[in-house]
Amino acid sequence: MINRKLGPHILSAAKQLPVVAITGPRQSGKTTLARSLFADKPYVNFENLDDRLLAKQDPRGFLAQFADGVVLDEIQNAPELFSYIQVFVDEHQKPGQIILTGSQNFLLMESISQSLAGRVAIFHLLPLSLEEIGQALPLKDQILKGFYPRLYQNEIDPNLFYENYIATYVERDVRLIKNVQNLSQFQIFMQLCAHRVGQLLNLSALALDAGISVNTAKQWLSLLESSYVIYLLRPYHQNYGKRLVKMPKIYFYDIGLATHLSGIRREDIDRHPLKGSLFENLVVMEFYKTLLPERPQIYFWRDKVGHEIDCLIDGKQGVLAIEIKSSQTIQQDFTKNLRHWLTLNPLAKASVVYGGSEHRQADNVQYVPWDKLSKFAF
Repeated sequence: MINRKLGPHILSAAKQLPVVAITGPRQSGKTTLARSLFADKPYVNFENLDDRLLAKQDPRGFLAQFADGVVLDEIQNAPELFSYIQVFVDEHQKPGQIILTGSQNFLLMESISQSLAGRVAIFHLLPLSLEEIGQALPLKDQILKGFYPRLYQNEIDPNLFYENYIATYVERDVRLIKNVQNLSQFQIFMQLCAHRVGQLLNLSALALDAGISVNTAKQWLSLLESSYVIYLLRPYHQNYGKRLVKMPKIYFYDIGLATHLSGIRREDIDRHPLKGSLFENLVVMEFYKTLLPERPQIYFWRDKVGHEIDCLIDGKQGVLAIEIKSSQTIQQDFTKNLRHWLTLNPLAKASVVYGGSEHRQADNVQYVPWDKLSKFAF
């Protein structure tokens, strides 16, 4: 089993609060992690119809079986159980008594906020990080393969994995969370999102290309975001004397899924116009995963005249400005926008993450290879 960085944080929380919830995308390893961390607890999967019916028909009797604790998997399938869990843990007053996992953030978080506030520690488990994998693949293979654990624990063709992943997500989760009538049109919408990776989100243009209304596009985008498919990177909120772009940029939580939806083949990736954007997606999400379980303070910055910083991380040591370049060779124009940023923020730190392998420091700018991001100090 691959060691997950969230493991120690989850165990620590389970010693303090009665409920621990692990959310995240499908296939990110939530069940595997929960069962390994809490191997001494019984395990119930609410994908199993019999267990689900028992919990719905007699919730008090169901929970009474687990006075010493239990792992409840895919808990969003039994949302009526949450209010009974609240009473159950209040009666027993035991830390780490109920471990919950769920893939659908919208349904799970809504139920938690209504029933378990103050009693639960919530963790978001994403696909693997480069540090968790241990040894990065060549860049083009990493972009194509992505970071889902099963792709590293089993010999599975990425195309086969993602075809089944998309089918499961669209045919099950989408139907459950939202009443989407035209699933094929929704899948086209996902593909259009993948072709916009790293771009400012223009909802009107996206809706027009998908043949849907702007309101429908908003609903579908919210669905993709709440179920850990799409990640919207927000613009930095400070005003440095110029009008700033206010639209978010669109990324995918997993780069392999975005690449698959884009229809890019391995032999085409080096010359594909999306390569730079996909590389940017990989790096932004790697920073996000590195900064978990704390709430990552990650932004981008762009003004109305075209100056842009790909990634700003507001960390303990101040704001770190990062440019992201897929080229394997360091080039002089890499730091053009960073120089402008540093005139506005003289005390800021600046870095370039690029597709090469040489770690270098030059003129107050740190050049960091893409597969060494865990070396960053935030």
